[in-house]
Amino acid sequence: MALTILCVTFTLLLLLGVPVAFSIGLSSLATLLYEGLPLAVGFQQMISGMNPFSFLAIPFFIFAGEIMMYGGIADKIVAFAKSLAGHVRGGLGMSNVLACTLFGGVSGSPVADVSAMGAVLIPQMKKEGYDADYAVNVTTHASLVGALMPTSHNLIIFALAASGKVSIAALILAGIVPALVLTLCNLAAAYAVAVKRGYPSGTFPGWAVVGHSFVQSLPGLLVVVIILLGILSGAFTATESASVAVLWALFLAGLVYKKLTREQLLKAAAKAVKSTGSVLLLIGISSMFGYLIGLYGVAEATGKLLTGVSSTPWVIFLWVNVILFVLGTFLDMAATILICTPIFLPICQQMGMSTEQFGIVMLINCALGLNTPPVGTTQFVGCTIGEVSVGTVMKTIWPFYGGLIAALMMVTYVPSFSMWLPNLILK
Repeated sequence: MALTILCVTFTLLLLLGVPVAFSIGLSSLATLLYEGLPLAVGFQQMISGMNPFSFLAIPFFIFAGEIMMYGGIADKIVAFAKSLAGHVRGGLGMSNVLACTLFGGVSGSPVADVSAMGAVLIPQMKKEGYDADYAVNVTTHASLVGALMPTSHNLIIFALAASGKVSIAALILAGIVPALVLTLCNLAAAYAVAVKRGYPSGTFPGWAVVGHSFVQSLPGLLVVVIILLGILSGAFTATESASVAVLWALFLAGLVYKKLTREQLLKAAAKAVKSTGSVLLLIGISSMFGYLIGLYGVAEATGKLLTGVSSTPWVIFLWVNVILFVLGTFLDMAATILICTPIFLPICQQMGMSTEQFGIVMLINCALGLNTPPVGTTQFVGCTIGEVSVGTVMKTIWPFYGGLIAALMMVTYVPSFSMWLPNLILK
């Protein structure tokens, strides 16, 4: 009965439009009251959930991304992407994909990626004759790659949700090839739609311009290299790498590009504080929810249910993907990761999937959820910038969606996509 109260209350609150964090918290409190447990138990779980030292990486990565966004780094990346792909059919769309992918590697946040790249590229694409729905779909889908990049704080959240069963270095490496696969799928979808709609191609500016724009953008892109080399060499931990990313972002924005004013720094800090507060509140409340899920044996019951449906690994993986995708359309990435990892990770491990591979599958599903109503954070941001309705965008989303689902299936059923690089470098 207590589990029914937990799930039904949570679902009803979501349907009523209550924010996800409050839906999780109120349903957990209702369950604690029904059970007669002290409310202090729930608050202790919240505090312990937010307390791990590794979570210091979250505010640092968020702050680094905000500094990059305000510090002129986005402009350099856009210029490089346009010089590289602007001459192809639908070149501005292709440039958009590359720019969002590159900036996603710098910011590590799909929402920040859409906000920064979308504000520059969506109006520009519309001005040059591209349809608003195409501009929004290209931007929002390309931005999802940021969830797999080394600067993504969601990698840290998954590592902790997995109860320390995964190496941060291995998880970061596991996301690189899937990120490349997602980018190629986005490029293919953008090109196919551009050809179908007859969008124009630009003029190649020459390799000298490409080289110059690459040199201009290289300092910003180096943040990914610094993080990877630092962690793999043992120079610093994943948590320390986030603080290094902040120092590098401050150095670039303040001294190299000289675009970061005092007011912009304060805005970046304020947005980072707000985002960090939201994420940590969600982590704490999800920890309370996760405690109750563990108390009532939801993981074990779900495992028995899925193995009762089939004992074939590929069928189980398909069901897990479907469930994660559906939940991702209602929940924030952090909430989905924290709630679902303890439930589905043991099941997938029993079927032969490694922790790192499951982590990447989880992140791709959560990223797809960011671009799917009713929550669809990145899609709503993109539609707001593009001044187009969500319904209009959803009518033409399928080529882009199909590409990302194809990439998800490849990562799910071909372990080498995610595990080749960790196995090559770490073993």
